[in-house]
Amino acid sequence: MDRRAATPSKMTLLLRSVFLTSLFFHFTLAQVDYSQYVNPLIGSEGPIPGYAFGGGDIFVGGAVPFGSAKVGIDTWEDNITIATLNGGYTPKGKVTAISMMHESGTGGFPKYGLIPQMPLTSVSPPVNLLDNQTYWQTRVGNDVAQVGYFKTELENGVTVELSGARHSGIMQYSFPAEEKNVLVDVSHYLPSETGGYSNQYYIGGEIHLESNGTYTGYGTYGGGWNEGAPMTVYFCGDFETPPDEARTFRGRNTDPMPRYHTLSNGGFPQAMLGNTSEAAGPLNDRIGALFTWSNSSTSTIRSRVGISFMSASKACSFRSTEIPSWNLNDTVSAAQSEWNQDVFSKIRVDTGSSTNRTNLVLLYSSLYFMHLMPSDRTGENPLWESPEPYWDDFYTLWDIFRNTVSLYHLIQPERYEAMIRSLIDVWRFEGFMPDGRSGNYNGLVQGGSNADNVLADAYVKGLRGAINWTAGYAAMVKDAEVVPYNTFSYDDPSASVKEGRGGLQDWLNLSYVSADQNTRAVSRTVEYALNDFSLSQVAKGESPADVQKYLNRSAYWQNMWAHNATSVNTSQAFTGFLAPRLADGTFNLSGYNPALCGGCEWMAISYEATPFEYSFVVPHDMSTLISFMGGPDLFSQRLDYIHQPNTSQQDLGANGADITTIMNIGNEPDFMTPYLYHYIGQSYKSIMRTRQLANQYFHDANYGVPGNSDAGALNSWLIWQMLGVYPVVTQNVYLLGSPWFEDINMTVNGNRTLRITASGLDNEGGSSGNGTDGYYVQSIRINGGEWTRNWFEHEDVMIEGGTIDFQLGSQMKVWEMGDVPPSPGHVTL
Repeated sequence: MDRRAATPSKMTLLLRSVFLTSLFFHFTLAQVDYSQYVNPLIGSEGPIPGYAFGGGDIFVGGAVPFGSAKVGIDTWEDNITIATLNGGYTPKGKVTAISMMHESGTGGFPKYGLIPQMPLTSVSPPVNLLDNQTYWQTRVGNDVAQVGYFKTELENGVTVELSGARHSGIMQYSFPAEEKNVLVDVSHYLPSETGGYSNQYYIGGEIHLESNGTYTGYGTYGGGWNEGAPMTVYFCGDFETPPDEARTFRGRNTDPMPRYHTLSNGGFPQAMLGNTSEAAGPLNDRIGALFTWSNSSTSTIRSRVGISFMSASKACSFRSTEIPSWNLNDTVSAAQSEWNQDVFSKIRVDTGSSTNRTNLVLLYSSLYFMHLMPSDRTGENPLWESPEPYWDDFYTLWDIFRNTVSLYHLIQPERYEAMIRSLIDVWRFEGFMPDGRSGNYNGLVQGGSNADNVLADAYVKGLRGAINWTAGYAAMVKDAEVVPYNTFSYDDPSASVKEGRGGLQDWLNLSYVSADQNTRAVSRTVEYALNDFSLSQVAKGESPADVQKYLNRSAYWQNMWAHNATSVNTSQAFTGFLAPRLADGTFNLSGYNPALCGGCEWMAISYEATPFEYSFVVPHDMSTLISFMGGPDLFSQRLDYIHQPNTSQQDLGANGADITTIMNIGNEPDFMTPYLYHYIGQSYKSIMRTRQLANQYFHDANYGVPGNSDAGALNSWLIWQMLGVYPVVTQNVYLLGSPWFEDINMTVNGNRTLRITASGLDNEGGSSGNGTDGYYVQSIRINGGEWTRNWFEHEDVMIEGGTIDFQLGSQMKVWEMGDVPPSPGHVTL
């Protein structure tokens, strides 16, 4: 049947949407504190108890949605070989500082951990202010983490409590009855415990003291995962109770740094104290300040700190306007209110006693983590003047283009529009849109130019607003046609990893990325194909003459397909895989095993996934892919196989901790793979597989996500799973799964309501997928009409709102009778 035949008129749909919006949105927004269902510690631990390795690498502390400030502790883990300090927080690491800036969910070398304080009960020897190993603190008791609030107790008897606002934070230190000090070390940053080329470094700064205890200044820092250029962060701090003594300090910098002055192999000197102003000078001296209160002073010290990329005076303004009260709870309440209003209330479910609390925690915690990054720094761009919004900490689009941005489109349309305008503005002033960007600097590019995919996903779903799409398309064409200059990175010196497509020359000359002239040839080929499909999508409206050119190029992945390549060491033989192809046109199949990738890092044939996995990643032309794999039956069998335990042959380290299947839900390239049964009319298998993955790897626990959350990418995958739909990136298509709640009211497109209901839902039958669970689709109605396809389009319910009604049960059945999801990039080479 025509899938639109039973769809009500647009006016009926609009009236329904208005009614649902007014009924559900206003009631739940006024009544429910969703922040109570957030566990900010999910992902703080990996499979080794007490360590962050293999976990989510998350930030834990005080923050608001997309805030520039993320206030939390910085730590040092005792097992250097597996130390993972990226978010600052680790389960049992020693506290080195409380700092104002962090990333969340990122792998690789740490970034930020800047503008710190550290409460100390003594500064007498052996304490050396220039050596944090002499004063770092073990934590005692259990940490407390809530939305907008964090508390920990240090071994020296100090209780630390904190909260954060958009560009500022408040810290509260409860000291024992003895000396009280707060150390501000401008040179502090989060290090890589093993050192390395991409370690951060401190370059210099200034600090100035005022008589009332206010301090201002700046620090300049560089490096980190994205190999960032130097950036300057200004700060302004004060104390509720002025200190009895305030002194600046200075000492030689002994950190090993490339290209900057340091006192090489000199050991830690002692700090020189006594002034009211210090500057690092040409030798990049370490500087800071020490604030002291006598034993007779108050036992509780409160401090507010503002940060800015523009000036110290602006940092002072942020501090005073965002945190006008010295009552910590006021800042906590303001943060929780902002999270509830701007984020959690966008997806509303019944929170009554009959609802599974674990599922509530997973839903709202996932929403929390996907809104920590990127950072909205509009008005805080120190590099150029522009009327456009400015966003930073895209870490990275390679991670979030697959499903996170599609969720931003629905529940954060204004902010999503601002992100896209910012990406285009970076192209205007820096030459390329970023794939990753942090600290006001592009980098790194793990695969393709994935800003192209982000723009295309928004474009095909009708996002226009104030976006200049003529400029946006020009930025995409730059990615597709201009080879970026080589950055000679230690990660990969063969081509640029800063921006653009490093392997583009092969793409233009050979119509694939060759394995002998480039790294990551398999994964880059697949990703460049999707990038060019993205250009063809946007070209339909912006440059129609280009459509066929880029559509043809989107099929170049076929040139990397070795039809005679076979699986190795598998219980069932499979034929046909992506495989390394040389520049002379021949395939290098000698000893080739598609289940291996040589580490799956920068210099390997594929990145963070094996060719076995990447052979499924062609969302724009599934029909050709299924044919290449031997047809629907063999395609289904291959999908079945990669979900079987103990099939993985590649050790992926932290990227595959505790995962034994080839299918690795902890790595972004595999996000859509368990849904691919939809393309052969077996959506019940998609539901079975995705539920198994969610139940096995996502938990309300410290080890609650299967690897670093990648700026909330893993959390976004779980949210889509719980909603019962999944987006096909760069298309206006969503696949129908199975929701986890009986009634979901979701605000879409600013002020419309999508209502998702699930009759017959039974989540309690276990996770075996053996047909006893009551979450398999029996039938679906969309906007009141019978639906016979296992997918729908954006305009069906995501623009004016609407309804999706699932009838669920325990029978695993083929309920769909209509066409399978489309393959709009289908081209035969």
